[in-house]
Amino acid sequence: MADVVELLDDLTPAGRRVLDVAAGLFYRQGIHAVGVDAIAADAGVTKKTLYTCFGSKDRLVTAYLIERDRRWREWLEPRLGEVAAPREALLAVFDALEEWMGGGDFRGCGFVNALAEIPEADHPARAVIAEQKRWMRERFARLAADAALADPEDFADSAFLLYEGATVAASAGIPGAVRQARRTAERLLAGEG
Repeated sequence: MADVVELLDDLTPAGRRVLDVAAGLFYRQGIHAVGVDAIAADAGVTKKTLYTCFGSKDRLVTAYLIERDRRWREWLEPRLGEVAAPREALLAVFDALEEWMGGGDFRGCGFVNALAEIPEADHPARAVIAEQKRWMRERFARLAADAALADPEDFADSAFLLYEGATVAASAGIPGAVRQARRTAERLLAGEG
């Protein structure tokens, strides 16, 4: 994974186009449904350029997920920084999620979608998916500790499950899933009194 992170930091303009095109196609159509021929054609490069930049489709998928995680963190953190009260920051995660999902063609969590398509435990993208989920759960734990909750780890487990469940339910077309998850998190916080 570290080599792909380095690769992302040194992308050529052609590599950037390939990654941008691949990210859109992977998210909208699915990883297995999109071939490197379509990515190269849409990016206006040859397959040779795609492979020169990324080495393989697996590394391109991994780069897509690393960058998606970066974008989510860059989206979330400023929104949490705008909230002064630590308990409100815990709920602001759900507000940020709802805003993120309303910002375009939402097709579910890109990491959950990728996990469903990548059954191989040794696929490099699996480590990215696991790290993203670990980070999100740990982010809830840090927020819960900042809010001086009695058991921040237990709250983090519950909040993370609400967050993940809301994301999947929303992708299945369940209206109000994120708002319901937020209300449930509020009730959990009230019990912390």
